[in-house]
Amino acid sequence: MCSLWDVLGHKSGQIKIVDVGALVLDDEPPDYHALLKPGVAKVIAFEPDEQECQKINQSYPVDCLCLPYFIGDGSERTFNVCNCDMTSSLYEPNTELLEKFQALSELTQVVRRCTVSTKRLDDIDEVQGADYLKIDVQGAEVDVFNGAKNLLADIMIIHTEVEFVPMYIDQPLFAEVDQILRKNGFLFHKFYRSAMAGRTFKPLIIENNSYKPLSQALWSDVIYVKNFLHYDRTPPEKLLKLAVILHDVYGSYDLVHYILAQFDKQTSARCAEQYLQQLMGRNSSRKPLNTNN
Repeated sequence: MCSLWDVLGHKSGQIKIVDVGALVLDDEPPDYHALLKPGVAKVIAFEPDEQECQKINQSYPVDCLCLPYFIGDGSERTFNVCNCDMTSSLYEPNTELLEKFQALSELTQVVRRCTVSTKRLDDIDEVQGADYLKIDVQGAEVDVFNGAKNLLADIMIIHTEVEFVPMYIDQPLFAEVDQILRKNGFLFHKFYRSAMAGRTFKPLIIENNSYKPLSQALWSDVIYVKNFLHYDRTPPEKLLKLAVILHDVYGSYDLVHYILAQFDKQTSARCAEQYLQQLMGRNSSRKPLNTNN
């Protein structure tokens, strides 16, 4: 099945994405790259490195604004700059733990520290009314959520990295992330690509690959969605945007069908039935779903 944005006949409206920690690694596209088509999405990104901000602003194929802000709870913090850009954090690397594993402590050597002022998402006008929040902040996830309680009322889906062990000193772990998101009206949906990331305990190496895990899960990307028990009172346009994201980015076709069924109940449309037919291959025409009553 093609993009749900296409088969919805563009009725969902433009999706507003907030990307916190938008560092581009080896020119890899962001996880939401399926939405980066003209008219589909607008991106508000944050990356403290001004050169990376400029790179993102120049490379994204859609309306994108990247700002060089440290996003958090609004407090003044110490930023730990590591020898590998992707491991730099507002939290101190937990060297005692990291050195137990292959290829971790070597990538998290603090080369300098600087005092920074963090900004709350709730205080940034450009992000207001967003639909989709993507976070990769090396242990500072709860700080970001604590500074975004108003924004979270509009957000329909969150993609965030979480850690299962304290890779950074005093960082909140998956359990704390889960608690704050549930308090703000979200439910856990799934692990992204069913992937648990980790490393082997030293001195073992699997298949001569120091990055290959064996048993210990250390971190993962997880997906949360706004509580699906409340979709009967969710604005129809928000339901359509969530359906597009879940179909085009995450392949969550069963939840998409459920969302479209809730949309149909509010609007007297027949999107869920038509979507199911297209999923089952009974309609190969790929005609736009009829969102009219």
